[in-house]
Amino acid sequence: MIILFGLAGSGKGTQGKALSEIFGWRWLSVGQVIRNTGDYANTIDRGNLIPDSDVIDLMNRQIQKSEAEGFDVILDGYPRTEEQAKWLMDNMSDKIDGAIILEVPKEELFERLLLRGRDDDKERSSIERRFEIFEQNICSILPLLEAKNIPIKHVDGVGPVDEVTERLIKVVKEINPDVCEQENDVNGEEIEKSYGE
Repeated sequence: MIILFGLAGSGKGTQGKALSEIFGWRWLSVGQVIRNTGDYANTIDRGNLIPDSDVIDLMNRQIQKSEAEGFDVILDGYPRTEEQAKWLMDNMSDKIDGAIILEVPKEELFERLLLRGRDDDKERSSIERRFEIFEQNICSILPLLEAKNIPIKHVDGVGPVDEVTERLIKVVKEINPDVCEQENDVNGEEIEKSYGE
């Protein structure tokens, strides 16, 4: 299991999907999982976070489902808070190969998000609020991972998508030398159908 962190707009979704296809993993985006429920639109639009207990339950079910179907997992943006991280460390730390933080300057992120134009990306104030929440939480999350000796790697997320992907592939192989790239998109269709389930 790999955890992929980064501010909104850093490319976690794009790169998470790419890595899932390259390595034959299940991509689990916490944002997509939450949006797919249809229950939290107002909370998301205000730039606020979903209750930890709800997120933990949603993600635990998706992780268990993925493992039961034979997939390793790449977690996109989860855990988001200290409470979520504590739960993950208490219950699944032995399954985590490492964490990767995609780093992109904020001004570039604002441009990316406004261009993307999703409902929760239309107001700069909402985006700024999401950035603040992420930065506050990551400071409490990373020490919990470090306490479990989980490797944490920083990757430059600026540049063409395929170049960023190549950087990530290199780091993933450093974290876990046993991972293998899929040949000819083995399980590609099945993996793609699983996005954000």
